[in-house]
Amino acid sequence: MTAAHAHAAARAAGPLPLAEGAATPAGMVRLAGLAVPVWPDGVTPSLLEEYQVSPPPVERSGETRRVLAACLKCCWSDLSADPWPGATAPVERVLDTYRALIGRTDDVMRNWAVGALRRLHDSAWVVMADGFVRLGPRCATWPVESYGQLKELMRRLPEPERGELTVLRDADLVEAAGPDDQSLAQPHAGRIDGARAEFDDLLDAFDERRRAEVVAAFMALEFAAEPVQESRFAALRDPAPRRVLAEMLARRGRTLIQQRERWTSGYDDAVAAKTGTALGESERAVLTLVLIHSVAIPRAEGLLPEDSWLSPHATPVDELRRHTQLPIGELEAALRVLRHAGLLAQVKAGEEAGGYVPGPQFHRLTQAARRRLQEELILAAGPHTPLAAAVRAQRKTGEE
Repeated sequence: MTAAHAHAAARAAGPLPLAEGAATPAGMVRLAGLAVPVWPDGVTPSLLEEYQVSPPPVERSGETRRVLAACLKCCWSDLSADPWPGATAPVERVLDTYRALIGRTDDVMRNWAVGALRRLHDSAWVVMADGFVRLGPRCATWPVESYGQLKELMRRLPEPERGELTVLRDADLVEAAGPDDQSLAQPHAGRIDGARAEFDDLLDAFDERRRAEVVAAFMALEFAAEPVQESRFAALRDPAPRRVLAEMLARRGRTLIQQRERWTSGYDDAVAAKTGTALGESERAVLTLVLIHSVAIPRAEGLLPEDSWLSPHATPVDELRRHTQLPIGELEAALRVLRHAGLLAQVKAGEEAGGYVPGPQFHRLTQAARRRLQEELILAAGPHTPLAAAVRAQRKTGEE
């Protein structure tokens, strides 16, 4: 697997398993059998705040941050060591710490905390199974310079009132951890090796200021919620550093995407074809339904431009329930995964009924990906139409 494919796979499905003796791809750090991407020059996505660029939204971000802090409080038992891997802690102790932090004990707050634990587990910030939780590999990417602030935060967080705990198997949490989860056996402490240099040969040609501009633009392209304005980043306005940005992205299986005077990044078509999708059958079915009702139907009625994959026309949850055979629990789980991946966004009920619309990830489609998605939507919405027959005939000709 090339470094570009490795980075694409890690972005799609999370930390990449590495076989013993396998080389760590450039731009990744090896953590006891896992490879986790790291950012150039030690920066983090918090850099976006300096440029007033919004990162992808997190559902109930306040609760999610507080629950992560509670996990860190319970799992980082030795403040003289690195936070990761830390210790394994009962989920109930994490929830007790969260209750002590917010000063509330009602069931609503517990449900919010459970939802936050699911999101943190899905994104590898924590690992959760069978009523226990430990810190996930993404916590190992925190810069060492941030440890002082984290330690001060840990000292200020309250201790839970409950002393000894009886570990209970919370059915919802076990389900959230996934049936294929391995045991919570503690990984080897510390990092096995550091990240190999990835971009130095490209960035060393710039002075310190220009290098920082290129890195800032790279982080914005990869982590901003929406395409960024060219005028906001000097490295996007100048063709020379923009070519360097394109090469940096290519090394991670990504490509530059321009939308008039705005820029973002997306999967390179050749790399994406070999990487595949991390979505399961249920998620793909629900996403298809939303695209049909929010994009295909409004487009056929002349309410959307031909090239748009974003839509203000929400698909109500009742519509999804009527047109899918998925059990309610499986439907809700699929919607949660799609929201978390940025493929769907939830529209709250207001003057009109709420529901779901395509999410910000659809900004990141290349022209070829847009064309393939258009064809797939034709085949899904009208498999027996002449247009669908033309798509199948064209694909058969291309294969020959």
